Amino acid sequence: MLDVSIGLWERARIFLRRVGTVILSLTVVLWFLSSFPAPPEGATGPAIDYSLAGRIGHALQYVFAPIGFNWQICIALIPGLAAREVAVSSLATVYALSGGNEEAATRLQPLIAAQWPLATALSLLAWYVFAPQCLSTLAVIRRETNSVRTMSLAAGYLFGLAYLASLLTYQIARALT
Repeated sequence: MLDVSIGLWERARIFLRRVGTVILSLTVVLWFLSSFPAPPEGATGPAIDYSLAGRIGHALQYVFAPIGFNWQICIALIPGLAAREVAVSSLATVYALSGGNEEAATRLQPLIAAQWPLATALSLLAWYVFAPQCLSTLAVIRRETNSVRTMSLAAGYLFGLAYLASLLTYQIARALT
């Protein structure tokens, strides 16, 4: 019994260290991308519009506009690939909210409710139902099948399915509301 407990403790500690490291590092990278370069003198828009993350988000918005995603959601999808738990903190970073996860989530909720139509929220939920869970899932597929091709097919299939489900969800929800 003691051996099992020690083994479980070791596994939990390793998992938390790996996940915590990934989440923290992705949050720092997203903060960097959303903070640099600084807005030009006399800029009137939010600082993130002029940052690297803002530019990436605005470029991705053309691809994701048919499923109702704005550029802020596009930015949050990128670190959300590494771990879905990062999506809320990514949105909080994009909307320039500070504080702990609970505080940021509480402050994020009214912003999202005011800016996103119901169809967009439902589309995002559909995306996260079908999109690959995280990059580590794809890495496990690669390791277990010993095939980059199989992993690529799985990723393409899951992203395509997520896009299609989000597109249908968004368009049907818009038609009904």
